[in-house]
Amino acid sequence: MQVKFKRLSPKAVIPFQQHAYDAGYDVTSVEDTVIPAGKWKLVKTGLAVELPAEMELQVRSRSGLALKTGVFCLNAPGTVDAGYRNEIGVILANFSDEDFRIQCGDRIAQFVFQTPKHPEITEVEELSESDRGLGGFGSTGMK
Repeated sequence: MQVKFKRLSPKAVIPFQQHAYDAGYDVTSVEDTVIPAGKWKLVKTGLAVELPAEMELQVRSRSGLALKTGVFCLNAPGTVDAGYRNEIGVILANFSDEDFRIQCGDRIAQFVFQTPKHPEITEVEELSESDRGLGGFGSTGMK
């Protein structure tokens, strides 16, 4: 199976694994920018992708970046659909109290490739009973 990336900027870096069996492929920024404390920003990767029809690309946070700086992908996992051909952007949020500087070439996120399920969607009048019922949003307690 082949995934094709196109550089839209000479600064773009084709996604890469740090270790042979890593699920995530690191992706870098093609711009110098600042994400103010408590804010978010779309950061450019300079990349477009051609995915096989049965695949999606998920954009996920880098765990070390999130832990050490409070910067993470706001809509993680973000989805890039197989038919999308425009530039891939990463929505980064800064949960810290300090502005966060990104330099061109900094690793900002990771890409994970998945095969989504495509079930048949059916509208019904009633749903079957379950042991959980209508419980949600902490209904089983906090601990």
